[in-house]
Amino acid sequence: MEFEFKETLLYVENLSVVYDDVTIIKDISLVEKNVVRPNKENTGQVIAVVGRSGRGKSTFFKALTGLIQPNTGKILIKNFDSKEIDAAKPVVEGEIGFVDQKYTLFRHKTVEQTFKFALRKSELSETEKNKKIAQYINEWGLDNCKDKYPNELSGGQRQRTAIIEQLLSSDKLIVLDEPFSGLDVGNIEEVKKSFELLSTSNDYNTVIFSTHDIELALELAQSIYVIGYPTVNGKLQNYGSIVAKYDLREMGICWKAYCEDHDKIAKQIVHQMMNS
Repeated sequence: MEFEFKETLLYVENLSVVYDDVTIIKDISLVEKNVVRPNKENTGQVIAVVGRSGRGKSTFFKALTGLIQPNTGKILIKNFDSKEIDAAKPVVEGEIGFVDQKYTLFRHKTVEQTFKFALRKSELSETEKNKKIAQYINEWGLDNCKDKYPNELSGGQRQRTAIIEQLLSSDKLIVLDEPFSGLDVGNIEEVKKSFELLSTSNDYNTVIFSTHDIELALELAQSIYVIGYPTVNGKLQNYGSIVAKYDLREMGICWKAYCEDHDKIAKQIVHQMMNS
């Protein structure tokens, strides 16, 4: 299936994080570019991060979103305010949306109030803000719960609300830590719809998520990174790093129904994870 890589959206170089003299992640580098497909108005990017527990995925996500400062390395994202094609800027907290496993929301704010609060720093007029909020509520199927509080929402509705809240305040790039963890089949389908909405609503929208479900990663993502303990000079290290990348676009199995080819890759990924 035809596609073309365009400008860089996310650039990470030699990232490391150390807690109390213990190296958690080290030497993480990656580049993700905007992908354009012929006859497709919006493609968006979906990136999965997989790996065994305790290998540094959450730490990587916190560094990526500016919640913690790395000890070494740099993280750059596309500067959407510049007219230059490859203009970049260092990431700061709030510029990449972050949705944790609990879909944390304000307990005393309704869905609509949450969205208005997310836009509090926006330069849009009140009319423009209301129009944008109404559009999201409509497109994401939240019309019947815009006046509800978090404890009145289903797991899928909470997750969609948390995603939209982050999109309104950060725009374009969003990170989700284990978005499918603990969800039943119905809610998993809702989350999958959220991913589709995210990736088809804007060409630059980039979703990065972690999961233990390899089949879901292969079904939803265009590229998959395996974070594990690397082997250096024949010795397994005790810090997390990217030990493998699978670009399903370049492998020719992206944007296709799950098939035997995906199954082969799934086995490779599991083997890679178990050995790191």
